[in-house]
Order: sequence, then C-alpha cells, then structure tokens
Amino acid sequence: MRIDIGQGVRLFVDIQGPGLVPDGPTLREKPTLILLHGGPGFDHSGFKPAFSALSDIAQIVYYDHRGHGRSDRRPREEWALDTWADDVVRLSDALGIVKPIVLGQSFGGFVAQHYLARHPGHAAKVVLSSTSPHMALERKLVMFERFGGLRAREVAQQFWTRPSSETWAPYWDVCHTLYNQKPPPNGDAAARTIHHNDILFHFAGGEMQTLDLLPGLARAQCPVLVMAGEQDPVCPLADSQDIAAALPAHLSQLASFAGSGHGAWRDEPEAAFALLRKFILAPG
Repeated sequence: MRIDIGQGVRLFVDIQGPGLVPDGPTLREKPTLILLHGGPGFDHSGFKPAFSALSDIAQIVYYDHRGHGRSDRRPREEWALDTWADDVVRLSDALGIVKPIVLGQSFGGFVAQHYLARHPGHAAKVVLSSTSPHMALERKLVMFERFGGLRAREVAQQFWTRPSSETWAPYWDVCHTLYNQKPPPNGDAAARTIHHNDILFHFAGGEMQTLDLLPGLARAQCPVLVMAGEQDPVCPLADSQDIAAALPAHLSQLASFAGSGHGAWRDEPEAAFALLRKFILAPG
C-alpha cells in the first residue's frame, strides 16, 4: 500500500505481522521494527524473506524511501538525507508508531545516522548495519583490491569518483560480486529489485562526496547496535568502528562478524539474527 506522509508524498509500505497479540487476558504490544533499505536507488525487496525471521517478536515495517522503488517518484531536490531522515518520523506519525526500532542497512544506515542526529529522542533503539559515516574512499579501494585485484580497485575508483551509467556498469559487474562472502540463496533476488540509478548517481556524486555523519551521532539518546562484516569492501569495518566511537559510549554496542561482508544477516544469518533478537528484546 502507499501511505501519504504529508504534502501529497506517498511511500510504499508493507507491514508484516500484527502489532497487538493475544497474551492471556490482554493484548500485548510488540515492538515495531522499521527497515531502511540500501542503495540509494534500490528498494526494500532485499530484506525479504530474511527479516521474516524476526516477525514473531516484532511487527516489521518495510518501505521504499521517497523517490525509490514503488514509492512515488519525487523531484531531484528531494533526494537528500535531510528529507529521507525526516521521512522516518513522517511515516511513523502517519502509521501511529511510537518509539520504533529503526534498522538501516548500508545507505539506509546513512539515513538512520542522520535520523539519530535530527530526531535523537524519536527511536526506542537503532541498528546500523554495514554502513559508513563518510566516504573514506581509500579504505574501500584497499578492500576491493584485496578481494578483486587491481581491476576491482580501478573500477571502484572510477565509479566512486565519477558516478555515472558509464562507470556503474563495470563497477556492478566486477565489484558487486565482492560485497558478500556467500552468493544470495535465491538467484532471482537482484532481478526483483527496482533500480532508479538516477538517484544513485545524484547522491553518490553529490552529497556523499562530502558526507560526515560522525558529529551528529553524539546526540543519540537510545541504544545503538552497530553491526559490521570484517570482509565488507564497500563499508569497511573501520567505518563502523568510527561510528561506534562517535556514539555516546553507554549507548553504543559494536558487533563485528569475521565471516561476513556487506550485511552479516546475509553471510552469517544465524549469528546475526540471534544478536538482533537479543537487542530487540532487551530492555530499552
């Protein structure tokens, strides 16, 4: 369904599971987990079916960021972190969600970090999964060269310094297969994704070039779990270490996964989802 979040902006939303469940003589409210997908320019489909593993303990809200996927296409001037971060609050208000748990994967983690800075009291908890607070290009290049040799380093440098359809095609062919340690369990996963590469090129060539989300992380007021794959070339472990160090120490938890690349829930699902369950169920 498409939800109007104000000013005629509609986001595609898919909700899994009830928010209220029978518990003896009462209806018990489950926490709501809002998932922020990666990209930019992709959609929420990469979370399915993996995150169904958490549907017994949380109501899960999947959605496509403004301009993405099945959400309304929007003008270029709205393709910005300020807008996407504020949309988490707008969507929560439209759905009547109070104190959500927000999980951002990769680019969704950029959005979640900025949301923490702009709305520090809004979430109950936040998960930052395989994400970065800044470009730190050399870190990426070192990792791509480690896994794919000089050719991978070369095409990665070309794309991240000059994002375009011309540099994207070789990057996708050479580097995307290096993101994870295991192939996706379903080979159709990529085909299910709706791509809007104009958003990717706009953001990667603009706002991302000077991105620095670290100062805003000090404003966090809720527990934050930072999850990182030690074999992640595009959001290297050191980026997550920077994030964890910038958060208030009493709220920050860093978990690294030795056998994982971009998304521990993809490469080490049993361990990753066990940790997520523990984090979701822990007292706030």
